[in-house]
Amino acid sequence: MKTLRDVQSGETVKAVKIHGEGGIKRRIMDMGITKGCSIYVRKVAPLGDPVEVTVRGYELTLRKEDATMVEVE
Repeated sequence: MKTLRDVQSGETVKAVKIHGEGGIKRRIMDMGITKGCSIYVRKVAPLGDPVEVTVRGYELTLRKEDATMVEVE
């Protein structure tokens, strides 16, 4: 299983599944990351936290914990 946390800068991936429960999963989906959407990883901080991505035409910054909940292909 590859997560958004494992993706390198400059790669584009597709979201397959959002893991997590309740409010955390809802928050990720409210930010625009849903099943089937395209995610472009713009930058990854030197220590891996945070991860800057482009989703649905806007920039979004995710914490490492949130990025591990997004399964991608």
